[in-house]
Amino acid sequence: MCETCGCGEPDEFTVRTPQDHHHDHDHPHDHVHGPETHTHDPAGSQRKILDVNKDILYENNLAAARNRGFFEGRKILCFNLVSSPGSGKTTLLERTILALKDEVKIATIEGDQQSLIDAERIQETGTPVIQVNTGMGCHLDARMVGKAMNELPIAEHSILFIENVGNLVCPALFDLGESKRILIMSVTEGDDKPLKYPAMFRSAHLCILNKTDLLPYVSFSVEKAIQNASAINPALEFIQLSATTGDGVDAWLDYCRKLVQ
Repeated sequence: MCETCGCGEPDEFTVRTPQDHHHDHDHPHDHVHGPETHTHDPAGSQRKILDVNKDILYENNLAAARNRGFFEGRKILCFNLVSSPGSGKTTLLERTILALKDEVKIATIEGDQQSLIDAERIQETGTPVIQVNTGMGCHLDARMVGKAMNELPIAEHSILFIENVGNLVCPALFDLGESKRILIMSVTEGDDKPLKYPAMFRSAHLCILNKTDLLPYVSFSVEKAIQNASAINPALEFIQLSATTGDGVDAWLDYCRKLVQ
């Protein structure tokens, strides 16, 4: 169990490419396992003893620093895309890649508990992508990203998109070494979302309000959402768009272009 958030085994995850779709049973070397100690009680049954004193966030931050050094040394702009499930992250990412791939090299790390569905969607854009399946884990961590980077061609002066697991709680705690943390919030989620998940809004650099084409049909106040989020993070920037219709996406694309080195 994850000592930080109770989300499952933090030392086991799987890195796969979309070509692995037909291999339902992963090979043992595809999994990353952490240390564990076994002992026996007097009755002879085996017990597993975990080191609960291990500082997960400290170790994660060390790995994040290594990732960040890699990105900075190679002028790689790394976006950590975070959101609730169903916010439209993958749709926005597809549209973004298709719009920018002729201007800059792009690679993507997809994070999900199971399946290659999103990685296969991104593969259709013709850019490199790799999938990290976290199993029972509810977030990516810097070590997972570091392993995925070793198997993904990432060019210098490029953009790396990391699509995190859909969750507004634990991903807020885990620095991946990213250049910017981009929070996607859809108008179908409620304008009180920043008040419910302050840690995520506090850690983000940009908040994208997605699915604005649905505003006439939902009781969502853009003004109230921005007010709530700004009260938590006064430096937070905002872009309103619809990844489905494309309305407002140019502002997001310009944001990306300005940061590419």
